[in-house]
Amino acid sequence: MKALIIVDIQHDFLPGGALAVKDGDLIIEPVNKLMEHFPLIVATQDWHPADHLSFASNHPSASPGDVIDLEGLPQVLWPDHCVQGSVGAAFAETLDTSKIDKIFRKGENRHIDSYSGFFDNGKKQDTGMYAYLKKQQIDEVFVVGLATDYCVKFTAIDAAALGLKTSVIANATKAVNLKPGDGDMALKQMSSLGIGVVDSTTYLI
Repeated sequence: MKALIIVDIQHDFLPGGALAVKDGDLIIEPVNKLMEHFPLIVATQDWHPADHLSFASNHPSASPGDVIDLEGLPQVLWPDHCVQGSVGAAFAETLDTSKIDKIFRKGENRHIDSYSGFFDNGKKQDTGMYAYLKKQQIDEVFVVGLATDYCVKFTAIDAAALGLKTSVIANATKAVNLKPGDGDMALKQMSSLGIGVVDSTTYLI
């Protein structure tokens, strides 16, 4: 059975948000339409404490975009975003959340970031999403949301590594593109790992 995984369609990742993805709002309509084709829909929600160590503001003299060592892992420092309980952490009002069966929050541990919807970046903790999908007899997933080159990519890579047939619906994602072309490179990387890269307008689900 197939499931749709919706990644982080939250205010802070949309135009005007603290960590806005260019044209991120343009994926909401296709995502809403895609929901009609799936028997199970799950979503991830970035959910950081205000003192999260991936925030540049929590490191003296640091700026967003700097890379540091955090818990032995390279960590891009970000503007404060998706702080627990904030407007920025809420899902976009135009996203049809009524069709979402379960939400998995990530990034709650201040000491480590969590791009993937399955695990934190060090794979020390998991969100419970894989166990939930298996309990629902899901063997194939399609990943959409924000952003292509970070949370979508790592969610898809982990899904495939866990043995789920995995595809990313490219026209239902947008990239941060800290460096020009990061989004395209992410799609190529996923494809090289056996992850399908498809388009909702031409691919029959």
